Amino acid sequence: MRAVTANESYAGQTWVRSGNRTRALRLFLALWALTAVFATATPARAADTIPATQAAYLADRLRENPAHVTDQLPREVPRSTASDFARIAKKTGVPTYVLVLPMQSSTDGKQLLGAVHDRLGRDGLYVLFEGTDLAEATAYGVRAPADAAVTVALYELPYDAGPLRSFERFVDVITQGEEKATARAETARKKYQDDEPAEMYIGPSDRRNQSFLTGSLLTGVPLLIVLGAWYVRRRRRRSGAERRVPRWVVPGAAVLTATAIALTAHVVFDQTKSSAAEPPTPTDLTARVERVASGLKQDPVYADPESPRVLDSRQLDRLHDRIRDFRRSDGGGPVYVSLVSQTPESESAGDSGLFAAAVHAKVGEDGVYVVADPDDGTIDVYNHGLRLDSTRLSFDLPDSVTLGDSRADEADDHLLGERLDKLMTFIDKTPRTDRPQSESAPAPAPRAADENTLPPLFATDFWPGLFVGAFLALLLSGVVAGLTWGFGGLLRWRSPAPEPTHRLPLTAPTEPSVSYLRRTAYAELTTLTEEFVGRDGRGRAWDHLDAALLLVDGDLDRVRESGTDPATLVVVIVLARAGRAALAGDTTDLCCGVNPLHGPGVSRHHVRVSTEGVARRLLPVCEFCRNTAIADPSGIPGSLLKLPDPSSGNNRLPYYDVTDGPLTALPHGIARLVDKVRETAGVH
Repeated sequence: MRAVTANESYAGQTWVRSGNRTRALRLFLALWALTAVFATATPARAADTIPATQAAYLADRLRENPAHVTDQLPREVPRSTASDFARIAKKTGVPTYVLVLPMQSSTDGKQLLGAVHDRLGRDGLYVLFEGTDLAEATAYGVRAPADAAVTVALYELPYDAGPLRSFERFVDVITQGEEKATARAETARKKYQDDEPAEMYIGPSDRRNQSFLTGSLLTGVPLLIVLGAWYVRRRRRRSGAERRVPRWVVPGAAVLTATAIALTAHVVFDQTKSSAAEPPTPTDLTARVERVASGLKQDPVYADPESPRVLDSRQLDRLHDRIRDFRRSDGGGPVYVSLVSQTPESESAGDSGLFAAAVHAKVGEDGVYVVADPDDGTIDVYNHGLRLDSTRLSFDLPDSVTLGDSRADEADDHLLGERLDKLMTFIDKTPRTDRPQSESAPAPAPRAADENTLPPLFATDFWPGLFVGAFLALLLSGVVAGLTWGFGGLLRWRSPAPEPTHRLPLTAPTEPSVSYLRRTAYAELTTLTEEFVGRDGRGRAWDHLDAALLLVDGDLDRVRESGTDPATLVVVIVLARAGRAALAGDTTDLCCGVNPLHGPGVSRHHVRVSTEGVARRLLPVCEFCRNTAIADPSGIPGSLLKLPDPSSGNNRLPYYDVTDGPLTALPHGIARLVDKVRETAGVH
């Protein structure tokens, strides 16, 4: 073996040390790259980590004002109430920070408060409201019985107490100290475990009932006095024992009774509001639109900073590139994407079209306006002034893009990045037109001041009550009225005539038998066909009739055959009823999404769809279901229409889970349902 020289030995040692440093550097770079890959490629679940942008934004708001009220709920909690929250918070005796945000469905409240505290860097009592609900409170670096105070506010107050009253009760418990607060919480838990406190407000239906009762008593009782006196006088006259009474006594007694009833009713039924919501100011109703519009002027993609982030950096860059390419394309133009929740409590009452139109007016530039809801994952597209086929954008967008699929439902981000990319591809391929097209002006949202104001007592159903009271007084017997009602019910059961619309929410079953669906579908479709005879075969009514006939191949008798599945029968019933309503001049396009057999819907509402967890869906609801959703949200799952599961005949599921046919389009309106039927049948 050759001897190693001193130079070779030194060179070898140098090479070894250099190699060690190289390997160490490579190892460091590999670890760094691996960390970066996992940080970008593995999406963090919102339940485990809070996005830094959301926490930083909220911390900045609390740095400006210790009470931050979102601008997304002006109809329920106006932003102008922030000063009231701040005033109440000063009574705690410790630094207190209040956040009033929309419902954080994918974010843990305690973790959110922790992240905001870390960003703000100030110790104190942190309180989180989700909508009107006191959701979470945590003390950082101060002594405050936060958990006990939350428990007391939850149990001692009814669900409709409102956030300000809940916060006042919370603060009252905080000031009592740890020992008294804990004892009070335990007492409240035991007392109201199974029996909630009485409601503080009534709804419009309750007020109509009060008006109806007042009207009925106002005519029924005085008329009973007059009729009773007349009957007694007649009996005495026949028996020869008539006693002379001044003629003014009976009418006077009737008038005094009517006056007493009117005054008493006005004192007893003295409610004026249907909720604790404060009336929003004009600034409250425009704040969110101005915020979003201002953001879109700087960046065509606006992500709501109060919500968890649903687009990562790669997806955001990809979306910006697609928007830039479309703007430069032939016939293209600006695309504005708003990642903002749409709730019934917002300024647009949950109407994304109205929101997009308002943002378009504020931005002042034509383009495609996309509204993507990070909460429920829906995507809506509106063309305002570009040379694009708006009909294709409105009706041909795949449901997998606008609504998502099962994968999107399970993902925290609803796969919005992937679906928005598909949307841009669809927009790129949308045919160009010779002239710019725009969406029609949407219907205005209900006046916020009217939503929580009860109608006067002597209005609405007061006038029908007057007639009913007189009618009941003439009958003189509740038994006769009961027999008359029973006989009428028997006749209605034997008659194939459709059920009156106003009674449908009370009579429609939640788990209908197939025979009931066949009988009802036949009665509704037959009646619509008879009413349509001699009318012009165009318009909405014809569209509904035509779609219903497509489902049965034009054969009315087919609805009574065993081959027609329950989901199809439900669609036939809905279309037939909508057709009859259209013939009567009713332009309502909504059908109750809780139970389509309830008939037309009056508004959209976030409702609970499961007794387990807090799963909610934005569905159109009839008046009956809207009142239930407000008064008893846990009662909605039991009201859902359930149909037999095709894979298991003994099991029943909500109607939207048992089919992928036209019935799935029902929550989006009758017009969309008609389009879905025609699409399924291959008719254009």
